[in-house]
Amino acid sequence: MELLSPRVNSARLPAFMGRTVRLPCKVLKFQGASVIVEACDGGQVEVRLNPNSGLTATFVEIIGQVVGESAIKFLFGINLDSDKELDMKLVNDVVELTFDPRFKKMFPQ
Repeated sequence: MELLSPRVNSARLPAFMGRTVRLPCKVLKFQGASVIVEACDGGQVEVRLNPNSGLTATFVEIIGQVVGESAIKFLFGINLDSDKELDMKLVNDVVELTFDPRFKKMFPQ
């Protein structure tokens, strides 16, 4: 696993093929060895899980390797749930700001 893992949304996944990324998302449904999530920009992504994923929350951040335009191989997950909804529009705005050229030194890709 590489040390750099940029935070992305579903629209940015294809640009990171084969790389490790972080995907803040909402769990929609489990399907066998995968989970379908809604990324912070509203796009759906398939996350290919390992047997001990430990995902128990509605809102999670997936750390994984991009294996398709809308698919990630799970490496690690962080449960983000609180007692309130997570503002996914705000999360997406933060993700997009990390790609703004003005902040290139702060958020290398």
